[in-house]
Formats: sequence, C-alpha cells, structure tokens
Amino acid sequence: MTTGQRTIALGTLGFGTAVDKETSFALLDRFAELGGTVLDTANNYAYWLDGATGDESETVLGAWLADRGSRDDVVLATKVGGRPTAPGLAATEGLSEKAVRSAVEGSLRRLGTDRIDVYWTHLEDRSVPLAETVHALADLVDGGTVRELGVSNHAVWRTERARALAGDRPRYTHLQYRYSYLQPRLDMPLPSSAHVHVTGELLDYVRAEGDLRLWAYSPLLSGAYTRDDVELPAAYDHPGTPPRLAALREVAGELGVTVNQVVLAWLLDDDPRILPIVGVSRLSQVEEAMGALDVVLDADQRRRLDEAGV
Repeated sequence: MTTGQRTIALGTLGFGTAVDKETSFALLDRFAELGGTVLDTANNYAYWLDGATGDESETVLGAWLADRGSRDDVVLATKVGGRPTAPGLAATEGLSEKAVRSAVEGSLRRLGTDRIDVYWTHLEDRSVPLAETVHALADLVDGGTVRELGVSNHAVWRTERARALAGDRPRYTHLQYRYSYLQPRLDMPLPSSAHVHVTGELLDYVRAEGDLRLWAYSPLLSGAYTRDDVELPAAYDHPGTPPRLAALREVAGELGVTVNQVVLAWLLDDDPRILPIVGVSRLSQVEEAMGALDVVLDADQRRRLDEAGV
C-alpha cells in the first residue's frame, strides 16, 4: 500500500449490526463507484450492541467481496486483540502468539479471503512480551497471510519499541489513532476509554519515519460538526474550540463545500500519509466524504485553520 496517495478509508464498524446487510452492500457499492478502495474493520465489530458477537462486520464484508468479486480491487484491513472472550472488555483475546494465530484464521474465514492487506493490533496487551507479538505478526507476513502490519491505540514508545524488536523482519508501518481538526484536552477522558488521540509527538514520529502511514479514526466526531442532535464530547469543551469551529465554517463558505469536507481536506492536506477513516450509514455520507478528495485548501485558508484557537 503506497504512502503518498490521498485516500479515504471506509470504516465498517456498524455493518451487519447498526447498518443492515442490504444497506451495507449499497454503501460499499457507492464507495467503490466513487473510487474508494480501502476498507477498515475488526474482528470484534460491534460486539457491544445487543445480540451481536463481533463477527458481523467481517462477515458482511466477506459476503460483499464474494458477491461482487471485488477482493482484488480493495485494500482490506482488520484487527486482532479486542475480541472479548467473556462479556465486556475485561477479558479479551489479547496479543499472544496463540491468540494472533487463532484470530487471523477466524478473520480470514469470515472475510472469505486468503490474505489480509493490513493487519492491526487493536489494543495493547502488556501481559504478553512485546517480542512474542512482534514475531507472531512477522510470521504471518512471511507466510503470505498478511501483507502489511499496523498498530492501533498503543503508546508511541511501545510502537517504536515493537518496530525496533522486529529488526530486519516485517514491522509496523501503519498507525491508527483518533484525530480530527478540533483538538481535545488530553487531561480529560475521550468518549471511549480505548481511544488514544494523536499528539504532537506522534505526528513528529510519523513525519520522521518515511515508512509510516497514519490512519485517523473519528475524524468527523460522530457527526458533532454538523448535527444539532450530537454534542461534542466534554474533552472538546475549552476556549480553543469556538474559534476553530468559526474558521471551519468560514472556509467552508468560501469554498462552497460542507464543514465535514473541510475537516477531511484539512487532514488530507496536512500530509498525504494521513488517511481518514470515515464511518457511514447513509449514501449521502459516502458521497460527502469522497467529495472531500477534490477539496483543495489554499495557503491562506490552511493558515487560518491552523492558527484558529491556538
């Protein structure tokens, strides 16, 4: 997967649960029609909803890929580590060699494929030696089951240590963290205790290492930029937020695009190695997100967005 191409990934967390199979297929079809190729899921989406097991998103994606014959046309990313072994997140599969091998077999079966393009460690597991996880993942790449490796929601120092431990073997080249235009107070909890937000240190790390790509989840804050019925999380309630929202609206008006599209353009414009992951439940959301690829910020607009609320 190249690191220099402006791309938006389709997040499929709700597919098969909050979004039914028929609607999921329609969203995937429209995404593909508009040139989308990157699909992001996990082996535990969305187990926390009533009646769900965590199989649903991967199973729906697998059914769509089989029905459309599209496997070779997409970049398929899924995750290991967060699947519960008992009710609640208190007991998850973790990142032992045994858990990794078992999880990848389950994901391949549900996705109906013989390979995963980007395989993520979803959550930290400090009960397992880091080297054990690193080499279990490298074995999957060496064996052809996985093409590239990613790490999500880990402390930056743990990510760097894992890359160092890999040595000459396959190592993490993709990072996935929460990131958007509005910046939260890092001394307050995020909406999910599992979320880890991008920091200046992490951005510096990505820019310093030429082989890394940053995938940004929750870039649109679950609709809070544009929907009156969605409140901004408490961590975003600080004096820097109003001027940044004002700058967004101003630039959106100048360009004749939506506020959400400006948010996505700001992320894409910052560095082509930043890949926003957009979750959708309606066709209009797919179209809005993909339209952001055509939004270009001029130098003055970028400066005003960057300086607002600082």
